[in-house]
Amino acid sequence: MTDEQSVMEKRRRTPAEIEQIACEFESSGLNRSQFCRRQGLTLGVLNRYLQRRQAASGSGASGDGLVAVELVGKKLSAEGAASCGLAVVLARGRRIAVSVGFDAATLQRLVQVLETI
Repeated sequence: MTDEQSVMEKRRRTPAEIEQIACEFESSGLNRSQFCRRQGLTLGVLNRYLQRRQAASGSGASGDGLVAVELVGKKLSAEGAASCGLAVVLARGRRIAVSVGFDAATLQRLVQVLETI
């Protein structure tokens, strides 16, 4: 076997293949490094695929910034739910916690300021 035969030819993946890889990662439950090791990808390639997918779906920084969430845990009683506030975890570890009775206009101004950062 010559060196030329042992080198695998690089080929571009189709958009459908990229979408499939991104979907497999998101449903795998693995972190990026673990997934890349199992799939034989580099971390940079996976990150690029995920960024492309995010940009194509319009949920990137230029989108509305909303993401779907799932609430888990115990159901609160009526009085427990009434005293519960709201916490939002943003990108880069930013967290906004709002207690009951927080002024909606102030929250709106806060969000506008954060969107400009």
